[in-house]
Amino acid sequence: MIISGKTRVCGVIGDPIEHTLSPIMHNAAFNYLGLDFVFFAFNVKTDDLGNAIRGVRGLHFHGLNVTMPHKNAVVNYLDELDPIVKFLGSANTILNKEGALLGFNTDGIGATKALEENNIEMSEKKVVLLGAGGAAKAIAFSLAEEVADLVILNRTVEKAKALAEALSGIFGNKFNGDRLSSEVLTRNLVDSDILINATSLGMKQKPSLNLAVLQGLTSKLTVMDIVYHPIETKLLKDAKAAGSKVISGVEMLIFQAAASFEIWTGFSAPVQVMRKAALNALSR
Repeated sequence: MIISGKTRVCGVIGDPIEHTLSPIMHNAAFNYLGLDFVFFAFNVKTDDLGNAIRGVRGLHFHGLNVTMPHKNAVVNYLDELDPIVKFLGSANTILNKEGALLGFNTDGIGATKALEENNIEMSEKKVVLLGAGGAAKAIAFSLAEEVADLVILNRTVEKAKALAEALSGIFGNKFNGDRLSSEVLTRNLVDSDILINATSLGMKQKPSLNLAVLQGLTSKLTVMDIVYHPIETKLLKDAKAAGSKVISGVEMLIFQAAASFEIWTGFSAPVQVMRKAALNALSR
């Protein structure tokens, strides 16, 4: 890679940021396609977010990924918002278009694309989504355009019901929200086709889903976990043991990154190159 005065700079901001795989994936993709881009990671504290975004403008950064805890607050500094960003109130991708900062959210696209690329049909299917936080909202919005039935389960039941009601109002379907408990989950899995864990439970150094999920796991069910570290969470191990088709969180990670890549460059993302780079990094 040769960096010059013409090189377009992209990056990711968050706090903490040391764990991010974004520079590894994007720089591998830029190099593979021979694009004059470079990608860096920046640790930005909450109190410094405004200064960071002013820096994006002043230094003419081309694009930015935004991760926790800034996805919501960053919206206040942007000039134009994609419709999904307006609904979610959060953005994870920014494009600097001739000085105007445009906000996008690729989390939901990443999840549905991961399902599609693993040959999972979503139309006329019932999906159970665990969680009602930022990532879950983005995934729910993208799923609502595709699936016949969506059940959102969350430990704070009010959040699940509010999200389901909002989506029902937009898409005209009657989606449901309920409490995330063993009883409710097992009951809903009886006639479900897809289960998605969009909580952080199961992440390395965090507890696994403490639910009797195994009772509802069958060979007709597809189970996707958005947690990617570890690559195979306890949920995915249990699902695999029950004969379910499983999709790792690495897949969503790759496809949301690929969507950001395409917004910045206008080129189709080399998904296999990005996947290999991410898996190599996770295996170290």
